[in-house]
Amino acid sequence: QVQLVESGGGFVQAGGSVRLSCAASGSHFNLYRMAWFRQAPGGEQEFVATISREGDGTTYADSVKGRFTISRDNAKNAQYLQMNRLKPEDTAVYYCAAVFAPFEAAAVIDSHAYKYWGQGTQVTVSS
Repeated sequence: QVQLVESGGGFVQAGGSVRLSCAASGSHFNLYRMAWFRQAPGGEQEFVATISREGDGTTYADSVKGRFTISRDNAKNAQYLQMNRLKPEDTAVYYCAAVFAPFEAAAVIDSHAYKYWGQGTQVTVSS
């Protein structure tokens, strides 16, 4: 299993950029599919992006495509979310998530499939 800790959130003006990090502890990080989800105030949890075990496959929500980039560094047991051209509607708590996927298949965007979660980091975008 893995333990996940996010960092990098904060306040930013619309049009700005923020980079989130997710540090994973535990073994065999390279066997986990990783993802980012978010939850806005009063809203439901929303898929943002996911990345395959080796980082060669990524999938994004339409709302962030072209603005956000998910990446991972298996040597550092970490994943990242680079968020550019931020909008006020990107304001949310962002969560790092992981699922053990030794037999990598298609991208997983359903939050219920992810077993491991971080505590979340707040990103607030002002207009």
